Amino acid sequence: MKKMPNTVENIKQKIMMLKGQEVNLYINRGRRKVSSLRARIEDVYNSVFTVKSSTNMNSVYTYSYNDILCGEVKISND
Repeated sequence: MKKMPNTVENIKQKIMMLKGQEVNLYINRGRRKVSSLRARIEDVYNSVFTVKSSTNMNSVYTYSYNDILCGEVKISND
């Protein structure tokens, strides 16, 4: 089976399928700082998507699809 290349459109479709589900996010903050976050994907927009933290319900974070494409954000839906 041929592997699909990662493009912004493919990433956006995958995020749309995960909308409303809880996922684990691994965020590369630079200089060997990696944060992990358990969150629910709230909304999907043209160039960004928002997640709401499961531990702190007042925290909403916004990431772009390019963050995933570049490897700065990784999503795992375990």
